[in-house]
Amino acid sequence: MKIKKGDNVIVIAGSNKGKKGKIIKVFPALNKVVVEGVNIVKKAHKKTKKGDVSQMVEIPMPIHASNVSKKD
Repeated sequence: MKIKKGDNVIVIAGSNKGKKGKIIKVFPALNKVVVEGVNIVKKAHKKTKKGDVSQMVEIPMPIHASNVSKKD
């Protein structure tokens, strides 16, 4: 894998095509990367204790490494 954590990349395929960001995490075994601000998913976070509040949390999900390209 030629892409590593901290590289600036641009998404070249998929619904997030054209977005730019920095690589946060790399999964070499799965050939996937997590890019900051790309492929954001909203998940419900339920309250666990009395007094807590439930909320929607935005989490970046991994995309395939072939869908990103290094940006100079």
